[in-house]
Amino acid sequence: MSSKLLPAKVTTHVIMAMKQRGEKIAMLTAYDYSFAVLLDETGIEVILVGDSASNVMAGHRTTLPITLNEMIYHASSVVRGVKRALVVVDLPFGTYQGNSKEALNSAIRIMKESGADAVKLEGGSEVLESVDRILSAGIPVMGHLGLTPQSIHKFGTYVVRATTEQEAQKLMADARLLEKAGCFAIVLEKIPAQLGAAVARDVRIPIIGIGAGSEVDGQVLVLHDMLGMNTAFSPRFLRRYHNLSEEIKGSVVQYIKDVKSLDFPNEREQY
Repeated sequence: MSSKLLPAKVTTHVIMAMKQRGEKIAMLTAYDYSFAVLLDETGIEVILVGDSASNVMAGHRTTLPITLNEMIYHASSVVRGVKRALVVVDLPFGTYQGNSKEALNSAIRIMKESGADAVKLEGGSEVLESVDRILSAGIPVMGHLGLTPQSIHKFGTYVVRATTEQEAQKLMADARLLEKAGCFAIVLEKIPAQLGAAVARDVRIPIIGIGAGSEVDGQVLVLHDMLGMNTAFSPRFLRRYHNLSEEIKGSVVQYIKDVKSLDFPNEREQY
């Protein structure tokens, strides 16, 4: 289906209908206005304002340090650049775990102050009370299972998750819980492809994979990773579609040479 035939605005209902039609869903991250405009013009269905901004925008080693205020800032910038895509915003670490009232307040702030379309949070049964409370306010929720980066200090590693039968059963049970609660979609990160396919078959809501195989309902990548701006991160699931880091540095090196050689600005570039 061509993006030109899609509705003027992608909604959670559109995303869910895409799964029913067997149409794959494309999702990428964005954190600022300029990239948001470019992504939206491509016809991509979902833009995620991810807490990965903590890594690629702020230079932190993990996603944990980014604050709710910072996420709202990034989300607001993205929303101003988007006319069509569904904009989903990560609830950052510490804004929903263990306190469903705080979870609701955090989600309300994101929706009111940024104008986003939905929120995303990590976890299954452990955060179900927060999911229920957010959904009770009419705020769409996207789940996130498998590798959950906000729990890095608990697990101590970013290795593939749900490789044992017990972990796989827990993930499947959590996916069913999130669907029953009313989540409109779930991200599955870094799990065996066979398990990703099984979850996608088992639930009626879209399953978006990042390192979860090809038989899920859609895919998501971090924009800076897939464009080759962040070259230090090279997991198996990442396909680089460009090498912007080298192109950008090459352009800057040429600019420096032109300035120092008095080639820039030339006569046509002056008033």
